[in-house]
Amino acid sequence: MDMEEVIEFLDNVPLLQTLPRSSLLKIAEHVNAKRFEKGDYVVREGGAGDGIFFIWEGEAEVTDSVNRRIDSRSEYQLKRFDYFGNARLSPSQPADIIALSKLTCLILAQEYCELLKPKSIWNADRCEGTALIEKILHLKPLNDNIFQGITVPEAPRYGRIFGGQIMGQALAAATKTVDCLKLVHSLHAYFLLVGDVDLPIMYEVYQVRDGKSFATRKVDAIQKGNVIFSLLASFQKEEKGFEHQDAIMPTVPEPETLLLLEELRQRYIIDPRFPIANRNKAALFDYIPWPMDIKICEPKDRTTDQTKGPSIFRYWFKSKGKLSDDPALHMCVVAYASDMMLTSVSTIPHKKKGLTITQTSLDHSMWFHRQFRADEWILYSMTSPTAINARGLCIGQMFNRKGELIVSLIQEGLIRRPTIPKTIRSTSSKL
Repeated sequence: MDMEEVIEFLDNVPLLQTLPRSSLLKIAEHVNAKRFEKGDYVVREGGAGDGIFFIWEGEAEVTDSVNRRIDSRSEYQLKRFDYFGNARLSPSQPADIIALSKLTCLILAQEYCELLKPKSIWNADRCEGTALIEKILHLKPLNDNIFQGITVPEAPRYGRIFGGQIMGQALAAATKTVDCLKLVHSLHAYFLLVGDVDLPIMYEVYQVRDGKSFATRKVDAIQKGNVIFSLLASFQKEEKGFEHQDAIMPTVPEPETLLLLEELRQRYIIDPRFPIANRNKAALFDYIPWPMDIKICEPKDRTTDQTKGPSIFRYWFKSKGKLSDDPALHMCVVAYASDMMLTSVSTIPHKKKGLTITQTSLDHSMWFHRQFRADEWILYSMTSPTAINARGLCIGQMFNRKGELIVSLIQEGLIRRPTIPKTIRSTSSKL
């Protein structure tokens, strides 16, 4: 059997769909094929356990000492992608399994059944020392198509769930229902309602299409019975084809020469060239760092909201800490990061002293061109070609350090200023 064929098969077994890619690849290395003729006992009730069986081809039926013939009940008919057997917790086989036709099974021996119990959806082994962003994007599988996410205490929260968190978690949920040989190449999302940081988020995945090369998934994020976010994502198996790149990476300082965002913030607070009122506000603000290292390239005076300028914003970013090797995780991390400060680019031409602008993401589209690691520096270049009707359009490109375009994206955000001027309420009594 071809290894790629085995991996694709195992990824369609419901028992294995939410496993980390690393676990699935290890299982593919350790399974052995065994063939049976029609009428053969695949396993015998009470017999010693061989491990877990996955039906590759053919059909089988389940019988036991109480119900010797239950083949009229369809739920006891086993076919391709079904599984049965026992692990170490069950030392003997609970029932007879008889081949109804020529049957081929892939068998995972008991000694490897620990692979079925990973530490997280992204990594089979690691738990301690996991990067914060990987914890943020961890989901709890509730069944084949429903996952639960939370806002971990260390995650940025400003009175609501950060949009990038919902997008990254929704993409993670979609990814866990797709063959691991297929990676996301595009997504389109709508932010519908504000998310509550104190409540879990349920992600319901709809398996729209599964083809040989492409798969499509729709994901709804739900809180209090309401859909707060909706995502449509398309996945593709890697294949060779035409290649070109006209996009040119902007000339910016190398990340090693720049300050981290947290360092820049500290310098801003004590810099007398900035208004003291703004510095006091920043000093007193309950600042929660992003789970990413960020180094701003342009504009250099980004730390002040007093000065308007061209709608250009560029920064380097990477995850804080090393990530697991699953390529799908790195794409979810970049989906999270893609919403960081993007809508604000459309407000730069309108900044002035005393002006308050509220902003929120409305819709978001991404195209993933090349594989990358999100724990290595990525340049995020953003512009806003237009703003109208209280909506700002923002366009982004992400490049690796070799200058290769890895992601393109577009977002429209709601940008508003107060329509009623603030007035000072009188403290005098009306009596």
